[in-house]
Amino acid sequence: MGTARMPFKKTYPAQGAMKTILAVVGIFATLIVGYAVIRSGSGGAGTADQAEDLVIPKSEISETVTFYPYKAGKTRIEVLAVKASDGTIRTAFNTCQVCFDSGRGYYKQEGNELVCQNCGNRFPLDQVEKVRGGCNPVPILKENKTEDEMTIVISKDFLEQYKTIFDNWR
Repeated sequence: MGTARMPFKKTYPAQGAMKTILAVVGIFATLIVGYAVIRSGSGGAGTADQAEDLVIPKSEISETVTFYPYKAGKTRIEVLAVKASDGTIRTAFNTCQVCFDSGRGYYKQEGNELVCQNCGNRFPLDQVEKVRGGCNPVPILKENKTEDEMTIVISKDFLEQYKTIFDNWR
């Protein structure tokens, strides 16, 4: 009586290498997704106290105002960014320097102007970040942000300093 023979299974070296490559790719993909989740914060803006600076990708900015929500503690803040007719990107808090306490002192775009939802003041987009005082958006000046070719960064500390102007925001 002979001994039972196991069927011969042929393996190819390329199969083992392919499995290793797929495992490494899977690990890197998991790390990248994990980093992105951590970097974006817990649930994104408006859901939890943000522990990071506000980063605005310049590629998102056009002549149409883009609004960026930010949460400082329990206070909702909003920053607006727009490309002026000279091609520069302008930033401001989306609240009026006079009407902020009303809770309705925020802006909506109509054509080439921002309109205060409390008093109706009309403000030219090209004046964002250029005009201080009066019934105008609160400017975020060059010294209050950092820029490179790709992004504008507004620090958490700076945003925290201005959260009280949003206390009554509705």
